[in-house]
Amino acid sequence: MAASDRKQESIFSKHLMWPAFKGTFAKLNPVTLWRNPVMFAVEIGGAVTALTFFYDIISGKGSDPAWFPGAVSVLLWLTVMFATFAESLAEGRGKARAESLRKSRTRIMARKVKQAEPTAPAREVNANDLRKGDLVVVGANEMVPGDGDIVFGAALVDESAITGESAPVVRESGGDRSAVTGGTRVTATDGIVVRITADPGETFIDKMVGLVEGAKRRKTPNEIALNILLIALTIIFLLVVFNLNSLSSYSVQSAGRGDMVSLVVLIALFVCLAPTTIAALLPAIGIAGMDRLFSRNVMAMSGRAIEAAGDVNTLLLDKTGTITLGNREAVEFIPIGGHSEQELVDAALMSSFTDETPEGRSIIVLAKQKGSRLQELPAHAAPVPFKADTRISGLDLEDHSYRKGAPDSITRYIEKRGGSIPEELESRVTAIAKAGSTPLAVTRDSEVLGVINLKDIIKGGIQERFSQLRKMGIKTVMITGDNPLTAAAIAAEANVDDFLAEAKPQDKLKLIRDYQADGYMVAMTGDGTNDAPALAQADVAVAMNTGTQPAREAANIVDLDSNPTKLLDIVEIGKQILMTRGNLTTFSIANDIAKYFAIIPAALTSVYPQLKTLNLMHLHSPHSAILSAVIFNAIVIPFLIPLALKGTRYRPMPAEKLLVYNLFIYGLGGVIAPFIGIKLIDMLVTI
Repeated sequence: MAASDRKQESIFSKHLMWPAFKGTFAKLNPVTLWRNPVMFAVEIGGAVTALTFFYDIISGKGSDPAWFPGAVSVLLWLTVMFATFAESLAEGRGKARAESLRKSRTRIMARKVKQAEPTAPAREVNANDLRKGDLVVVGANEMVPGDGDIVFGAALVDESAITGESAPVVRESGGDRSAVTGGTRVTATDGIVVRITADPGETFIDKMVGLVEGAKRRKTPNEIALNILLIALTIIFLLVVFNLNSLSSYSVQSAGRGDMVSLVVLIALFVCLAPTTIAALLPAIGIAGMDRLFSRNVMAMSGRAIEAAGDVNTLLLDKTGTITLGNREAVEFIPIGGHSEQELVDAALMSSFTDETPEGRSIIVLAKQKGSRLQELPAHAAPVPFKADTRISGLDLEDHSYRKGAPDSITRYIEKRGGSIPEELESRVTAIAKAGSTPLAVTRDSEVLGVINLKDIIKGGIQERFSQLRKMGIKTVMITGDNPLTAAAIAAEANVDDFLAEAKPQDKLKLIRDYQADGYMVAMTGDGTNDAPALAQADVAVAMNTGTQPAREAANIVDLDSNPTKLLDIVEIGKQILMTRGNLTTFSIANDIAKYFAIIPAALTSVYPQLKTLNLMHLHSPHSAILSAVIFNAIVIPFLIPLALKGTRYRPMPAEKLLVYNLFIYGLGGVIAPFIGIKLIDMLVTI
């Protein structure tokens, strides 16, 4: 199922409704329902009122009209069924997506080898027999038999089975894009060797299937706390109802007037006063939250991770690929030392002829735009590849040597060859760095000809997103390996709050710990093995699916699209989930106020005539009032199912303003809606 299809799928799609309807009845099993104590109590109430109805019909001794216990019983069962339907519908969406993932796990045979060489002797085995550490060879148009890291070779891999994107992606050994997922297909390669990193049943797709089905979804701390609150309120209302029964019995006996409150009325009173709305929708909110993340191709390994994302107040973001486009572009040639621009352009092109990096290709493009006459690699050329220790690359010809690289590395290179460094080199390099770009010095033999300005391109709209985060009270911190001058300029242009320059793995880890020690909730992204310690330390750790296995194992959220900016979406969805739960809880509790004025006067007016003044809605009769309140209590649940599954809209604003806004909408709305709804229902049932 493509990502776009998942996003456009309707909540009430036909192929989801029937399984959800069947699941509704399966969840009525008391063995299952007891995990939701409030709805379990309502189910017991439905059973008791049903028995009362049949007893009254047979004996003819009921204190209420014969139809009344039956009507209340039906409504209580509907209340429970609406709750189980909401949960089944939320789970059904996940199960439908899990089914599309299962299709990728077809029977696969693997070619197991003992050496990391595609030509090594292979033994064919079933993929289910592979274990961690095994080496397998995968060729073109073959399925990857299990999760692993490429330890030899490179390939184009079709990952549409898990990402929904049809374009194949590059996976290669020796970098941060070495991870491959079982069930994906290699579309082009000369042969790769994969080291298996997961046993059968523990693969990434296995975990995804379990998570999206909800089978492994555990209640989050906030859910547990809210459940405890709901149980406490349920116990309180049970005690209230029990005491009302004793009070009415005593009053009837002492005053000699009125009728005792019947068992059916007491049960109806309890159900209407208990927080049934939020209890009915709470499981669906949690399941739907994980489902909304998955619709954006993000896998949360636990509900706790999503909720933590909602509480995040510090975001650590890599510069490259997150804040910038990821590939620096050559934008200017700056000659120095009396050399012409044409000399510099030709030398830059020579030094970049064999440079296959995006930066190298951009230098070639700019050089040709500047009129370089060189069109092909000269004969007898000897490439000089880039090395991490030298930070220089270039080309050697029979008569000249061309180099480009970091200015300090070029300085050492020239000094070793006995050359001199132009005085203006340092000022040019400093000016480029202060502007947020990266300077590369270019040489011919032992002369520095000039500097190339490589500019980091800030992603469009990223400044506005950071401004939104600031309104949400979230601090943004850019992490980069650039020097402090370049980092400061890019941070200012991108509108981030702070930055960490020349960052090493231990620096990232220390920064996270420092923020956490100050009470901050920290989120970060990463894809490399060197990011794993920091990811493990962060409260919310988002790993790229293209990243290494250690990074994915250290994270609690995996982005299948490997788009680092998804971290911003994850935070918004996390906050949306917390808001949805809080808003519906507020609405549910506020509902009770109107129900007090509907049921309590109806139940006790015969004993305490003074309570008639509380009948503010002027309901027709005690029985119609109770029935109207129970009907409203039941039908409000299905009306709120779309809101529970889609989530309330998040508005970037300070927490105190957001609290006031939501209290006004869901608190005041929760008070007013039942008054209107119960009155309209009472008018309908008494026509």
